Amino acid sequence: MKKKKVIIIGAGPAGLTAGYQLLKESNEYDVTVIEASSDIGGISKTVKYKDYRMDIGGHRFFSKSDEVMTFWNEIMPVEGEIPYDYKETGRTTKIMEGGPKPDQEDNVMLIRNRISRIFYLNHFFDYPISLKWQTFKNMGLFRTISSVFSYIKSRIFKKKEDSLENFYINRFGKKLYSMFFENYTEKLWGRHPKEISADWGSQRVKGLSITTILKNMLMKIFHIKKKNVETSLIEEYYYPKYGPGHFWETVAKKTEEMGGKIIMKTPITNIKFKDNKIVSVSSKDQVFTADYYISSMPIKDLINGMSGNKEISSDIKRIANGLPYRDFITIGCLIPKLKIKNETKIKTLGNIVPDCWIYVQDTRVKLLRLQIFNNWSPYLLKNPKKEVWIGAEYTCQEGDKLWNMSAKEFSEFALEELETIGIIDKKSVKDYHVEKIKKAYPSYFDTYYEIDKVINYLNQFDNLYCIGRNGQHRYNNMDHSMMTAFETVRNIRNNVKKKDNIWEVNTEKEYHEEKSK
Repeated sequence: MKKKKVIIIGAGPAGLTAGYQLLKESNEYDVTVIEASSDIGGISKTVKYKDYRMDIGGHRFFSKSDEVMTFWNEIMPVEGEIPYDYKETGRTTKIMEGGPKPDQEDNVMLIRNRISRIFYLNHFFDYPISLKWQTFKNMGLFRTISSVFSYIKSRIFKKKEDSLENFYINRFGKKLYSMFFENYTEKLWGRHPKEISADWGSQRVKGLSITTILKNMLMKIFHIKKKNVETSLIEEYYYPKYGPGHFWETVAKKTEEMGGKIIMKTPITNIKFKDNKIVSVSSKDQVFTADYYISSMPIKDLINGMSGNKEISSDIKRIANGLPYRDFITIGCLIPKLKIKNETKIKTLGNIVPDCWIYVQDTRVKLLRLQIFNNWSPYLLKNPKKEVWIGAEYTCQEGDKLWNMSAKEFSEFALEELETIGIIDKKSVKDYHVEKIKKAYPSYFDTYYEIDKVINYLNQFDNLYCIGRNGQHRYNNMDHSMMTAFETVRNIRNNVKKKDNIWEVNTEKEYHEEKSK
């Protein structure tokens, strides 16, 4: 039987999931994944620098979807022994009987404690904000009283949720919003929250609010298990021994073992169509034809690369070209120790702070967030006992002042900021590495409000499926991207032409709960 050809554009989580699932579920398909860069995993790649590994943005492996969790465990089994750093410090975690030993085997998923805090007023606050004594002590009496009355006011006089600003105020009150959301959001997106759609909040924060935090706190006190935990409140997550790129490189390898082809360093620039079908895609010197085309490339690039026997309207092009993105720069810094002290009861190697992420709420710096790679996995660095490997994260716009800095200029700028807020002594930095990522964060403003017109246009092509973060212009999580791939595979296998189920993955608030019932 002649196999049906499938071309998948992009070797990120969405594209690789689609390719792997098609080959795993049936021998009817000839699958080729085409990747523009030299890296597997998209934004979920792991950057290797000397004896060190950097996770771009931090990728927790956690999902409410049983299908996603099953996929992760199938590719990379959960640890059967406590990892090195937890052994050394006497910390405990779950293990899977018969699972691989992290100190001896590489293909292993670690179980990590999620500890993320906000750094504000030179103090640490829980992330999300908790209502414990230490929070009020750090805030001070006046701020605490103001925050309480501000929250009460927000519950009585609810604002119309026509902006991200009002979305946050309704859930936390204006005082807490101004302290913990306003400046950080503006640094992240380059726009004030009043200019950003409330869609962002419903997508990323979902059901989180002071009410949710109170409920969660009371359930902990009375040892009541909550069935559906808000993503922002999870306390454990899976993490590959060598970072997310390690996982997706494994998926790529298994895809090839099943007969799939993965072509690297081949950016797709031309997409030809005739009537309601895509007939080919091509790079500079290669043309690929198939029965089905799955795209995770940015919508802007997809539309600009399309041509055929019908003219694409100027309105569709205008909307696609107006879709905004934030670009991303991170610098990995190797230091002997941090200046901030571990004042928690959590034991760590070298007694460093136990955080995975530290959210920086300081108007003096452009720095958004810190990753402490030691706490994600001790195997990401050479000597986690005697050195600290951190990632300082920034967002910017391609072509702006930050983006145009050389690696040396940017390192000087970032290290100065880290010293300014008391994180490091810049003279102690032993090494650094800078990474720049284009179109890391699809944004929800400008022509995004008209994106439905572009979606309707793309959906008219029967054999074209748009998946993933950039493929749908949705600021989603890794598991959401994977779910768009699962839905696409189901549609192809069942010859379903309607694509609402694929686009709804990231818009229906209770999608994962409904799918798992």
